[in-house]
Amino acid sequence: MRIGIVCPYTWDVPGGVQAHVRDLAEALIADGHHVSVIAPAADDAPLPPYVVPAGRAVPVPYNGAVARLAFGFLSASRVRKWVREGRFDVLHVHEPQVPSLGLLACWVARGPIVATWHSSIPRSRMLAVGAPMLQSALEKITGRIVVSEAARKTLVEHLGGDAVIIPNGVTVDRYAHGEPLPGWRDKGEVIGFLGRIDEPRKGLPVLLDAFAMLAPERPRLHLLIAGPGDGDEVRERVPAEYRDRVALLGMVSEEDKVRAYHSVDVFCAPNLGGESFGIVLAEAMSAGAPILASDIPAFRRVLGEGQAGALFETGNPASLAREAARLLDDPGRRAKLSDEARIAVRRYDWSTVARDVLRVYETVTAAQAGVTEDEDR
Repeated sequence: MRIGIVCPYTWDVPGGVQAHVRDLAEALIADGHHVSVIAPAADDAPLPPYVVPAGRAVPVPYNGAVARLAFGFLSASRVRKWVREGRFDVLHVHEPQVPSLGLLACWVARGPIVATWHSSIPRSRMLAVGAPMLQSALEKITGRIVVSEAARKTLVEHLGGDAVIIPNGVTVDRYAHGEPLPGWRDKGEVIGFLGRIDEPRKGLPVLLDAFAMLAPERPRLHLLIAGPGDGDEVRERVPAEYRDRVALLGMVSEEDKVRAYHSVDVFCAPNLGGESFGIVLAEAMSAGAPILASDIPAFRRVLGEGQAGALFETGNPASLAREAARLLDDPGRRAKLSDEARIAVRRYDWSTVARDVLRVYETVTAAQAGVTEDEDR
């Protein structure tokens, strides 16, 4: 099958949607399908051979974060050319409600089009106001996927219709085995964080405040923080006497990300909301890292209501500190959570998830011929 996948967010900045698109494409390629991905990216950006650049992205505030999108004449022209030359059996767009490549692809193409919604947005003026404008593009979609019940609720409330739930995937074996980062094997007690450190909804300040509560009584406690953002601002939030126990790795390679998961005693996801799944949880679960996460609905579901990872009250540093101390003091419980996590995450392995996505492709292609350029647009 010839499959075209549209990624709305810039390829060179880490994010859950980009990881989803990458891993889905590679799982489908490994299964023998021809896959091409188009994504916002500069022409000189280092890209996998299956990714086509659609031009540089522009940062836009979206869903409590800064999304880097591509939307304009250059991007529209490149998407149209890609659709025309791709001769795809099916087109798979991600986040088509976002003003980026997915929306453009819906406008310029016709035929079997599948869309996946990732976001969980309780209220959105942009979606409410833009719904009529989006309708002409979204009405072309013949197969709908959401990654979670929270994403489904957003779709139904803002745009109408329904969708099949197929969760985010993770390449479990990629994270299952790894050595700690150099110097971190015998560091003491290590709490880890991975995410964009300057994005408020990722909740890093909550973890930093909890660390300041724990550090005086736990002289061997360290924080290992990975992700892009202003490291100086992070250090300034930590009391001066404990700053030497906070390591900021910045943006890490995929290999070092795996090592980071294997370097921690507790992996913390202190997100405040806006998550519909939690790909970092699935990665950490694959690595067998004992997890402590905020009790937002998406994380509760992924962690089986606390069976595969401990939970704390969202946004509450004291609750985080209390639960982190309990985990650090109880290696038996950490081992049990690690075992439960490795079992639970198997349902999200791409070997399973990609098959479910393919079934949706097969359904829409059975009813329509291949994807063509919509010359009326």
